[in-house]
Amino acid sequence: KGGILMERNLGHLCSYLCSNNECLLAMFFTNQTLLNTTVSLQREGLLGILTTSIMTTLQCAVFLFINMTMLYTLRSKQVFRETSRYILLFNLLFADTVQLAQSQSMFLLSSFRLTLLYPVCAALTAFSSLTLSASIVTLVIMCLERYIAVCYPLRHSAIITIRNTGVVICVIWCVSSLHVVSQLSLMLKFSFQDLQHKEMMDFCGKESVFLDPVSALYDRAFTYFLFVLGGVTVTFSYTGIIVAAHSASTDKASASKARRTLLLHLLQMGLTMSSTIYNSLIIAISKNLGRVEAVRIQVFLYICIIVLPKCLSSLIYGLRDQTIRPILMLNLSCQWRGSV
Repeated sequence: KGGILMERNLGHLCSYLCSNNECLLAMFFTNQTLLNTTVSLQREGLLGILTTSIMTTLQCAVFLFINMTMLYTLRSKQVFRETSRYILLFNLLFADTVQLAQSQSMFLLSSFRLTLLYPVCAALTAFSSLTLSASIVTLVIMCLERYIAVCYPLRHSAIITIRNTGVVICVIWCVSSLHVVSQLSLMLKFSFQDLQHKEMMDFCGKESVFLDPVSALYDRAFTYFLFVLGGVTVTFSYTGIIVAAHSASTDKASASKARRTLLLHLLQMGLTMSSTIYNSLIIAISKNLGRVEAVRIQVFLYICIIVLPKCLSSLIYGLRDQTIRPILMLNLSCQWRGSV
């Protein structure tokens, strides 16, 4: 708009000052200058989009490679398939890997300004909520498993069995699926007959599909519930392990390692829960900052809040667990050499 007004003002000025060929020549050079400026701005914007897209895609590809290798490692040995903590870890990694792939896909769509149909965006948003809630609840169960292993070592094998672990995983996905069904029912409370064949004007996110205030309130309430559940569980487990560590019958090394694991789970849970307000942060930043600064902050938040937590499980267990680490390193080196 500013370029059009400048062009009009210069055109009126030239018409007022002269009426010969010199004025026409001045107007030609003015138009050419404005065109070159617009093209250079478009090239800078396209270059920035390509740079951020390539950078984030490469990082996500590395993390997906590590997660997929970790998933393969957890299914390659019988000891991993018959141990409850490793079965829970596999479930957590599976949810995080799927969510990471979907998040990167949505990030690329928003970067290139590609819009989706409303029903497609609603389905993708609901599927993202499914994996997010499954990941959080699995982290809660893993914290409780560590608490039982340290505080009740004699009863651990009787409580944490393969059968009970399978039942718990089924309950996790069933509860997450019920949450998704509730979300979709609230979304469909509004009639999508007029919107089902129309593209969205903005990027796909919760703020775009929750047209009803009730659906937004339900999503916020469920997010707060998960946050409180995770915080209370980690605090309870950490406190119980500290108390048990003072007992003479408790393995001090095991208790210390469990405390560090719980703190890492708390960090992972906090980063995962902060991903629920990612879109709101981006909207607020875009309104208060320039385009270049907003894009840089968006990429930084995306890497720290969305990408990094999805690989923390592999780093926490893959590097700290003495049983997993040698097999994971061997699989990573073999797959890397095979790909090269």
